[in-house]
Amino acid sequence: MNNPLIREIEVKSVITKSNLPVCEYSVNPYVGCTHGCRYCYASFMKRFTGHAEPWGSFVDVKMWPEIKNPGQYAGKELFIGSVTDPYLPQEEQYGRTRALLEQLKGSGAKISIATKSDRILRDLDLIRTFPEARISWSVNTLDEGFKDDMDHAASIERRLAAMEAFHRAGVRTTCFVSPIFPGITDVKAIIRRVKGQCNLIWLENLNLRGSYKTAILEYIREKHPELLPLYREIYDKGNRSYWEQLDAELKDYAAKIGLPYVTNDDSMKRPFEAPPVIVNYFYHEQIKKSARKGGSSHAGTAGSRDDSTSD
Repeated sequence: MNNPLIREIEVKSVITKSNLPVCEYSVNPYVGCTHGCRYCYASFMKRFTGHAEPWGSFVDVKMWPEIKNPGQYAGKELFIGSVTDPYLPQEEQYGRTRALLEQLKGSGAKISIATKSDRILRDLDLIRTFPEARISWSVNTLDEGFKDDMDHAASIERRLAAMEAFHRAGVRTTCFVSPIFPGITDVKAIIRRVKGQCNLIWLENLNLRGSYKTAILEYIREKHPELLPLYREIYDKGNRSYWEQLDAELKDYAAKIGLPYVTNDDSMKRPFEAPPVIVNYFYHEQIKKSARKGGSSHAGTAGSRDDSTSD
């Protein structure tokens, strides 16, 4: 995104209590995002920001007092990046995610971070100091052309290289295959590509609602007209048979290549060296309901309304 609107905002706290059982807190050092993803689930956040600009064209940089008593988060799960990418290009100038990590260092907090960037490599050594840290990268295609049609974030190869670097460093990594575009996302190819460099492979379906439903269907009409009947069947008629069939195919594929396949369970009980677990989050209703009420759309991670944006 060229020349996005950037402003600094003061907030009382950057850490917000989560309303999902998968973590205790969600943390978003920024409001808004310049990746410009056409399918962005987090665009609902615009109604809390006071911005008239289109979602994707602005970023509010949060300034908060230094965290008092970081030890209060010992053993707690903090999810960083539930409604923004904590490693946006603006992180290079403002360093708010770095500041957050430095303030929490040694606290005993458990952190999960979701990103589409390789800027996170800057903080690898710092992140390694956190117990049970895990990092997820969104990768829903290996086709850089399709990726460029969908977002302005780092290339797929850069994301995968960052994932591999973290995994080699002993940090738990997740490949978040989301959103899966029917007839376009080659889930099996992605699994083959990442299975040696991650601990979890999350699967989430493309869920169209709000203003971006029209945008995505128009994209399909223009670029993949042969798929339009399928998309109409899924997103206008509510037919779930595509996802049910894909679930069955991927379950069989996982068994064939020797990977566990589970539903709605992203626990970290397996040894680090074990092969990755494939986790199906299709139609995870608790996540979907939370998103509609103002929460995170990242399946298997965390979510809550980020009340600190209005402080």
